[in-house]
Amino acid sequence: MIWILIIVFVVCLILRYPIAFSLGLSCLLYLVFKGTPLIVVPMKMYSGIDVFVLLSIPGFIIAGNLMNQGGLTEKIIRFCNHLLGHIRGGLSLVNIGASMLFAGISGTAISDTASLGSILIPAMKKEGYDSSFSCAVTAASSTVGPIIPPSVPMIIAATLSGLSVGKLFLASAIPGILLGLGLLLTAYFISKRKKYPKHPKSSFKQVARGFFDTFWSLLMTFIILFGIIGGIFTPTEASVVAIIYALIIGRFVYKKLNFKNVQIVFLDSMKSSASLMILVGFANLFGWILIIEQIPQTISSEILGFTTNKYMVLLLINLLLIAVGTFMETIAALLILFPILLKVALAVDVDPIHFAVIAVLNLIIGLTTPPVGVCLFVASSIGKVSITSVSKAGFPFLMVSFIVLILVTLFPSLSLALPELFAD
Repeated sequence: MIWILIIVFVVCLILRYPIAFSLGLSCLLYLVFKGTPLIVVPMKMYSGIDVFVLLSIPGFIIAGNLMNQGGLTEKIIRFCNHLLGHIRGGLSLVNIGASMLFAGISGTAISDTASLGSILIPAMKKEGYDSSFSCAVTAASSTVGPIIPPSVPMIIAATLSGLSVGKLFLASAIPGILLGLGLLLTAYFISKRKKYPKHPKSSFKQVARGFFDTFWSLLMTFIILFGIIGGIFTPTEASVVAIIYALIIGRFVYKKLNFKNVQIVFLDSMKSSASLMILVGFANLFGWILIIEQIPQTISSEILGFTTNKYMVLLLINLLLIAVGTFMETIAALLILFPILLKVALAVDVDPIHFAVIAVLNLIIGLTTPPVGVCLFVASSIGKVSITSVSKAGFPFLMVSFIVLILVTLFPSLSLALPELFAD
């Protein structure tokens, strides 16, 4: 019967059904053919979303949308342009730098690509950058978003494993910064070789003004992160604090929020949150079916039967997650695979926090991996360039991402240093 589940799920993906409906339809047909009472559908869906920390996700989505509606995106781009615009290929560096700052607000790669790409891709093309390079650097930089905290995938990983959200946020900080710096260097060397333009150097006054414009927005990230780590509030409480903070800053500091656009923000956020919760519910049902069919035990025994070497096991897991990440959205893949693969990792003494960072990093790299990386399609549609040319231009960035992944895999201290430091 398990083949019914797998075949229907794969066919739905090929037909480009939404992931949540692909999961739901495949589970429903499996249960019907199995003769299982359908009352398990609402029961398992509800148990999947009945987790207190998941309430933080709608809060962070609302807070991020409020800050964006309040003009944060333009202010971040302007500040990064003052800092980096005078370097060769400055606008490509601005693209990546803005993603590193924007990451703490959006928390997801696709929203980063869409929000920043809609502004920066046309601007880069206007200044003489290749269209394919403009799209590639936008897609690549968006992968920093789900790593640098606060990160929605990290909240999901914490929910699935029982790990501390605060520790996962800390663990992801260094890998996220390392990925961003690697992308910056790659963009600089490509820009230098292709002699892309640069802007006049900004004065100290312009840089200072740009920093002040973005300061209140960026302060929200620090309030969230250190509030959770310091035990001042839980992740769910932090998300509510973030909403209140975003409303105050957007209304009284940036003065761009009013009743009408706040209504729009809440409506859009409700849609995003609802679709995410439906996904979580169906994924929990899907995972329950996999458990009763003993799929996790089978995968675990197959991997550990092949090798018990820690690094070989991590290599196999990396390859699997990269492959899955190319055609499946990060959160959906985490919900299905993370609990299964975590057991395998624990069997060879991999630290669960270290493994969570590896898993999320793998899956977000998959978003820019041909042939079906989601962020590649978003960027190519904005820039009106073929996916093939974007993939070709993005190859150097993809290689840098793989190098960072290898470093994070081989050196656990990159992930564990900050959690251990604050634990002391």
